[in-house]
Amino acid sequence: MTAADQPAARRRGLDPKVAVGAVFVAALFMSIMDTTIVNVALPSIGRQFDVDPASVGVVNVGYLVSLAVFVPLSGWLGDRFGTRRVFLAALALFTLASLLCGTAGSLDRLTAYRIFQGSAGGLLTPVGMTMLFRAFPQEERMRATRVLMLPTAVAPALGPVLGGWLVDSRSWHWVFIVNVPIGVLALLFGLLFLPDYRSDAAHRFDPAGFLLAGLGLGLVMYALSEGADRGWGSAGILASALLGAVALVALVVVELRRPEPMLDLRLFRDRIFRTANLLSLFSGAAFLGMLYLFPLLMQDALGMDALHSGLMVFPEAIGVMIASQVAGRLYPRVGPRRLLAVGATVVALCLALMATIGPDSDLWAVRALLFVTGFAMAHVFMPSQTAAFATVPARSTGGASTLYNAQRQLGSALGVAVLGTVLTAIGTVTTTSGGTPTANLAAYHAAFLVAAALALVAAVTALFVRDSDAVATMRPVVAAEPRTGAEQAAAH
Repeated sequence: MTAADQPAARRRGLDPKVAVGAVFVAALFMSIMDTTIVNVALPSIGRQFDVDPASVGVVNVGYLVSLAVFVPLSGWLGDRFGTRRVFLAALALFTLASLLCGTAGSLDRLTAYRIFQGSAGGLLTPVGMTMLFRAFPQEERMRATRVLMLPTAVAPALGPVLGGWLVDSRSWHWVFIVNVPIGVLALLFGLLFLPDYRSDAAHRFDPAGFLLAGLGLGLVMYALSEGADRGWGSAGILASALLGAVALVALVVVELRRPEPMLDLRLFRDRIFRTANLLSLFSGAAFLGMLYLFPLLMQDALGMDALHSGLMVFPEAIGVMIASQVAGRLYPRVGPRRLLAVGATVVALCLALMATIGPDSDLWAVRALLFVTGFAMAHVFMPSQTAAFATVPARSTGGASTLYNAQRQLGSALGVAVLGTVLTAIGTVTTTSGGTPTANLAAYHAAFLVAAALALVAAVTALFVRDSDAVATMRPVVAAEPRTGAEQAAAH
């Protein structure tokens, strides 16, 4: 942090840690919720613009691809221009794009605005995480991670519920407009209180790295998002996946040869950073895949409406929020290895039990199962994110945050792609002997078992985490006098 910003923030009577946490939570909430709330509105959007369901999906695909393209740029921008400036600019653009989406008069305009929105969203989370980890010292990182549990747990579950209510009571436009007041308030708060964190790691722009990263991640994200629906053997999906993979291989070769790369892939030489990212990839794929799969089971197979199926997921969010308090206290005493292994194993067991859900299932037992899933998942989310940055140098926080968030985006897309492929391969509808189509529960059950397998891979990966590597984040928090602005600047 610059020497001038810390005293200025304190003169306004607000701890900079509180300022960073509050603004980042609001921005992260909008960004995460936006990936689920729009799904509910797609049929209504298609009807208004008179397009088929397959065509209206471009609204979401454009957002996800744009998000993937701009995540790699976030670390360099934050180091070059300062996290405060970049974060607030991205927040303003995301809010403006949300307003434009809500007023779009054609599918083409809506798609263009969603791409604009995705570019801002691709900067928000990595830069915000960089600010958060620079505001909190190592021994307080678990406390900082606890801040992220509210948007991470509630936003995916709230999206379908809020989206369904807004579409039914208002119109599809409101699933975008709802972001505007949140964004404006967060922006005003940030302009007043948000401190700046600068790094001496800023370097010249790396155009080759940006182009290869954007092309590779964008094409892979497109293939993962559309593969299950369009068919993995289709020419467009095969070409996207192949070209994306080639671009990512070229990215690795180019970036490892550059002294100042756009993506600092050398950070993966750090054992705990590498292991925690791999674990997060598989656990995120399992968890986000479950959040995609469960509403489909409730609605398409068991006949529940969108609002009530969304409410069924809420115990998961409650479980995450309660466990965030427990995991934060256990982490310094137990260490990340055992928390991660046990948490991921329990998640795998819960997902396997979801493969038994049917028309005769006790809904309260299902809600209890979702609660336990969320409770266990918090013991994976929090320790993995805290431990991942335990040995990352302060000057490399921006680059590490970029890599971590790129992995997280790919993990969520991977989970949806894999489980969607299982549903498509087995078939969600079967025909009875009388010729009546009926839901094929076997497809959903098989997909839950695959999700359980992904969580089990995460549990095995956790065994390779060494608590000794994370010791800096396991120290007890000792109250101390506030540091001066000069001391803060020297620390960061």
